[in-house]
Amino acid sequence: MIGIDWGTSRFRAFRLAPDGAIRDHRSGARGVLAVPNGRFADSLREEIGPWLAAGERHVLMCGMVGSRQGWVEAPYLPCPVGPAELAAALIDVPFDWAEVKLVPGVNGADPDGVAEVMRGEETQLAGALAAFDRLGAGRVAAACLPGTHSKWARVAGGRITGFATHMTGEVFAALRGHTILGRTMQDGAATDLPAFDRGVARAAQAGGLLHHLFGVRAEALAGRLDPGAGASYLSGLLIGHEVKAALTGVAADAVVPVIGAPELTALYARAIEAGGGIAERINGEAAARGLGLIGALVGWR
Repeated sequence: MIGIDWGTSRFRAFRLAPDGAIRDHRSGARGVLAVPNGRFADSLREEIGPWLAAGERHVLMCGMVGSRQGWVEAPYLPCPVGPAELAAALIDVPFDWAEVKLVPGVNGADPDGVAEVMRGEETQLAGALAAFDRLGAGRVAAACLPGTHSKWARVAGGRITGFATHMTGEVFAALRGHTILGRTMQDGAATDLPAFDRGVARAAQAGGLLHHLFGVRAEALAGRLDPGAGASYLSGLLIGHEVKAALTGVAADAVVPVIGAPELTALYARAIEAGGGIAERINGEAAARGLGLIGALVGWR
């Protein structure tokens, strides 16, 4: 079986063994927005052609490829939803060289009734369920999936019961690249962990995010924030505010799984632990594990 995580800006493919192990993988920058003139079928064949030639006949996709801007729009499933519900609602995709199906997204609402949606993260969460069991399902209050639009999901009984989205990654990029804050920052600087920690600590103080943001520039002008540390301080400030909001009301002994790329999960775990929380990083390919699990539920091995 072939699993595809096809996002807005990235394409990732996994050739999976019958037990779900990754036999081979490939990735590239041909995200959904980079596919010319809607040529999704041709693009997919170009990406996974050698695996198809080797006999693979089942392809399961997740992510923004199922959005309105993608190949085929897959409807959202309402919370609560788990792997079984996702497997029962797969969408058929026309493709001449293999049987292709698409995992639907998930929707819900925050406590005030404002809509929430996710695409791709539901598959990552499905792949992380085994790790949740190892941590003690009753201790997992919320799972964090950092990214451009970070998700904080509530999981109970192996199902997503609700979630909240924070635009932290996109706001960071916008502030650094398109506001006066970026004028005091050095391009290409490595992550400065002490500066990141300062930002996280500042987020815990009174004043609010909008006030704290101008402090990034003011601290630099006062000579208390080096150009090479500015981006790390801003990152810590934004992530610190996100973590503080997401963990409001969460029990102190709850475990927060952080799912994603190692460099990003490390920063989020650092911010969670700075506030007294307990973080458990789940790295590796959660999306591949989720695709393998959902595929197995429909008899694909």
